[in-house]
Order: sequence, then C-alpha cells, then structure tokens
Amino acid sequence: MSELKACGVLVVQGDPIREFLLMKHPDRWDLPKGHVDPGEGEVECALRELEEETGIPPQAINLDPNFRFTHQYKVQSRRTGGEWWPKTLVIFLGRLQQPVDITTTEHESFAWFPWNPPHRIQEQTIDPLLASVEAFVSGAGG
Repeated sequence: MSELKACGVLVVQGDPIREFLLMKHPDRWDLPKGHVDPGEGEVECALRELEEETGIPPQAINLDPNFRFTHQYKVQSRRTGGEWWPKTLVIFLGRLQQPVDITTTEHESFAWFPWNPPHRIQEQTIDPLLASVEAFVSGAGG
C-alpha cells in the first residue's frame, strides 16, 4: 500500500446552491466517499462511491471541473495494520442535474442541509470543505 486516499462528492442542489447532501453515521455527519481502488482515478472513485452509498448515478451529477478540495490527516485502522498513516481526502463539487431517490447502503440516513454559510457541522472535514466551496462560488477561491 503506497498511500491512503479516499475520494467523494459534495452533492449540491440549485444554482446558486440551495442545499447540500450529508450522510448520517451513528456519531457524525459525513460525505459519500471511499477509498481509491488499485488503478482507479480520483473522479472515477468519487463517482463510484457516490453511486454505491447514495444510489445517485454518475449521469445525474455534473462535477465542477474547477473545484477540488483536499484534506490530509492521520488514521489508524485495520487497513494500516494498527499503525498511524497519513490519509488524503479528495472531494469534488457535484451539482445534481435531476431529481433522484437517495438510497443509503452504508449510512443510517441522510439529510439535505440548507446552504447558509458559515456552516458549523463537523470541524475536521465538513466545515473546511463548506468554507472552501463558499469561497469558490463567491469568486474568492477560484
């Protein structure tokens, strides 16, 4: 294993953004995301994980080619043999293009949150991501 990398999509609705999708874990809100398979690209991984975890097919999402959020942190798991390893998270911004029924497979539920920055949901990953999206869509970040 050369590196730990996970990719996912922040799904938004509306232009300008009206709301965004988060998945519910027992103790926190999270994004639809997962680890990159061998030989898989970042976008391919993000779209695969999105469909696996939400049922949203790739053709229902329009990824913004100019937005790519990265976050690095250390993790300890079975995958790392109990050792602490650096992990890179890559999140793309995807605008939902058509109504879809969300089907959760790895989370207990989901929710659409209103777009009303600044957001205070989860400070390690979600809040910095949403701040980065806000800067991007307001023109300050790209």
